[in-house]
Amino acid sequence: MDLGLQNKVYVVTGATRGLGLATARELAADGARVLVTGRSRESVDAAVAGLAALGGEPGAVHGLVADNADPATAERLVTAAVERFGRLDGVLISVGGPQAGPVATAPEEAWRGAFESVFLGALRIARAAAGALGEGGVIGFVLSGSVRQPIAGLGISNGLRPGLAMAAKSLADELGPRGIRVVGLLPARIDTDRVRELDALGGDAGAARARNSADIPLGRYGTPEEFGKVAAFVLSPAASYLTGVMIPVDGGALRGL
Repeated sequence: MDLGLQNKVYVVTGATRGLGLATARELAADGARVLVTGRSRESVDAAVAGLAALGGEPGAVHGLVADNADPATAERLVTAAVERFGRLDGVLISVGGPQAGPVATAPEEAWRGAFESVFLGALRIARAAAGALGEGGVIGFVLSGSVRQPIAGLGISNGLRPGLAMAAKSLADELGPRGIRVVGLLPARIDTDRVRELDALGGDAGAARARNSADIPLGRYGTPEEFGKVAAFVLSPAASYLTGVMIPVDGGALRGL
């Protein structure tokens, strides 16, 4: 199936590892031009080198050191993509998960920091992208299964992700008349560094993984590649009639409709 990604231009934040990197890899492999971001020069350079090794057009991958929590980041990303590639077709807003811990004891500083990066930073990028996108453009949010049901031990995520999902739904209504789509992705247990770190919090990562796998109908964690393929499709012109949707990528873990 031709996703129509050839020479399309996407910004993918938080793309030096995990779900962002997996999505950038799928976009680049299908011929898209991609600007990836991360918070250190070393990690950004490594991601760009790995993506360039896929064999696409020389110069089709560009990296930028940026922090989603920085108020200046949103305009920097949009400007850099347009200056580098001449256009912008979509963004995928991904950011590292907030500090683990229960709602009752998570410090206010952790809530404020997560709000700046996970919530407000994401909205800034989405709004800046909306100003540059034309008809057929797309804004994607990497959210979490906590949008639909709380995840034990992730109180801050449980508090912020559902609100961001509803803001994304509202933005889909607002931008739909301009032909711009807004979508959300709800990963659950995908085998990333972040999920392995969460599994290790209780002291026995193997037992946690076995227990969590038993609660997934497919009986296993997903791979970053599986998430990346779904994300690339949703961002592509092949998904041109999908907007305002929150799509679980979870092996059936979420029990609601």
